[in-house]
Amino acid sequence: MTETPPAHDPRFPVLSHRNFLNHAAVAPISGPASEVMARYAKHAAEHAYLGWDWYGALQGVRESCAKMIGAGGAEGIAFVPNTSTGLSMVAGGLDWRPGDHVVLTNVEYPANRYCWHDLKRRGVVVTEVPEGPDRRIDPDDVVEAITDRTRVVAISHAQYSTGYRIDLKPITETVHLAGGYLCVDAIQTVGAMPVDVVRDGVDFLSADGHKWMLGPEGAGFFYCRPDLCEVLHPPVTGWIGMEDALSYHRFRFEFRKDARRFEPGTWNIAGLLALGASLELLLGEGLDTVWSRIEALTAQLRRGLRERGYRVVSPDGPGERSGITSFLPPGAEPFDPGLKRVVSRLRGMEIEIAERAGLLRVSPHFYTPMGAIEGLLSALG
Repeated sequence: MTETPPAHDPRFPVLSHRNFLNHAAVAPISGPASEVMARYAKHAAEHAYLGWDWYGALQGVRESCAKMIGAGGAEGIAFVPNTSTGLSMVAGGLDWRPGDHVVLTNVEYPANRYCWHDLKRRGVVVTEVPEGPDRRIDPDDVVEAITDRTRVVAISHAQYSTGYRIDLKPITETVHLAGGYLCVDAIQTVGAMPVDVVRDGVDFLSADGHKWMLGPEGAGFFYCRPDLCEVLHPPVTGWIGMEDALSYHRFRFEFRKDARRFEPGTWNIAGLLALGASLELLLGEGLDTVWSRIEALTAQLRRGLRERGYRVVSPDGPGERSGITSFLPPGAEPFDPGLKRVVSRLRGMEIEIAERAGLLRVSPHFYTPMGAIEGLLSALG
């Protein structure tokens, strides 16, 4: 494995004082992201918008977003403030009919549940495929839930609670045969590993930048397969999403033909510039390299936990890992009150992990030193 960056690396200031192992929550922004935000704030305070082409700079960020997911081009990328907004673009933008069908799982993060259940008021039927006792979601179970009325299968690429990563390909093939679409919540995989929407046949994807992409909150992106942009009607209408948007004196009610039609108004410039800086960092490292480092850290962690008698709950089969490892101490059961005390005790030692869905959850990134995993294991005891 390629060596991880040194602890003094200015690209990752958090390394100087904290063992941060919670990138599946709100991650530290990178040093370059912090610098560009500070530069933006200084310039905006002293010169407003004069002398810096912020709008022009966003095109490079859009292209970086496309590279992160193998989209091939930026025409399918729209900026959104969070994952929920992107998912809601699909839920609110399709022409639903009573009796139409949506397939979810029963362990999705709330962002990927509420917008679909809201469709019940329009007569849409929602099926939730249950997670198995082994904490896996069998792709065959998802496939079996698809009917000839299924319009959307909405699923997380990796589950927030266990990190289980599902094989999207068989789901895509089946839902497309039924005339429906695959909508993916990819916030727990984009930035941690190569993601390829073309290979996997993904129709829609949403991800905020504040986890594995090392950007600030409130700056993410939504992918719409380019040939579907005009199928999906923007549920929020605004001026930026229109053709010839900068000709303020002309009223021209005509949506853009590409994914920019889903951007209703002014962007979060500071957040998106910061996101772009972190994406450049990740792309510069190479997503294959990023993932190989995370995999090695994850393997070290899971091996060490098992040696100490901890129960690793996260599935561990081929292609099932993400950057998340969820586990329980010896003798503990899910939602044991003592889990929160473990998180609190470790925080007092400058070690950051999380409790999610009744489990302890650890999520290192590629820059996490190997010694940080040993430090966590020693602190756990």
